[in-house]
Amino acid sequence: MQPQDTIDRLALGVGGALMLIGVVVLGIVEILAGQPYGAAPVTNDAGEVVATPAVDPALRTGLVVAGLVVLFLWGLYKMALTDDVGTDERTGTAAGD
Repeated sequence: MQPQDTIDRLALGVGGALMLIGVVVLGIVEILAGQPYGAAPVTNDAGEVVATPAVDPALRTGLVVAGLVVLFLWGLYKMALTDDVGTDERTGTAAGD
């Protein structure tokens, strides 16, 4: 296994940070803002919007999806690296030895 280089650290940091911001940080902001905790606006019996979430759910979802895309692209990059392919260091012996 190869040690992590700059691209690995950057991809893991950016992808993880985007997901943490989308889930944890903005979740804490929602909790501190108070009710409602749901993603949909709260309406009364007349259909008027009486409360909306503090952070737009599309923003939170977008941050998490962006983090997953960064990690997916990093995974494709790691799969595309072919430095060690075909460099088998084992020594072969005959079956009868």
